[in-house]
Amino acid sequence: MNISLLAADALPRLELGAFYALIGAALAALLAGIGSAIGVGVAGRAAAGVVAEEPDKFSKCLILQLLPGTQGIYGLLIAFIVFIKINLFGGGTVITNAQGLAIMAGCLPMAVVGLLSAIHQGKVAVAGIGLVAKRGEESGKAIIMAVMVETYAIFALLVSFLAVFMTQVGE
Repeated sequence: MNISLLAADALPRLELGAFYALIGAALAALLAGIGSAIGVGVAGRAAAGVVAEEPDKFSKCLILQLLPGTQGIYGLLIAFIVFIKINLFGGGTVITNAQGLAIMAGCLPMAVVGLLSAIHQGKVAVAGIGLVAKRGEESGKAIIMAVMVETYAIFALLVSFLAVFMTQVGE
């Protein structure tokens, strides 16, 4: 038995429309993930500096560091919704080019806003970590400021979710 033929038969048959949808899914996960990695990274560097001097502030700094990571999760969620929408795990669904492009366009809000909001949320978290370093009792205010940036990532998640979910496929 030819293993290469067996493996090829196991792969879903994807047309160009599904390929466009997969590009959208990849962009949502990739760009939001990059933004989260940058945001968590800059906040982590700031947090490490504070914790080196005052180890008891670790948990407050950790919360602020983790906040920019949520955009990557949102991008991954949109990617999985696209996979389910195009039935990637079940052999694929025939999707027209227009439907694939519509799904790809629906992924763009999460991709772009996820990238930018995570980076900026990381910067706000760095400022919040500076606040925690000087006045640890004000950590709640620092968290609220960082969460305000999250609001726009949640809006983008909602728009992308609705755009992908409401795109009719397989017709």
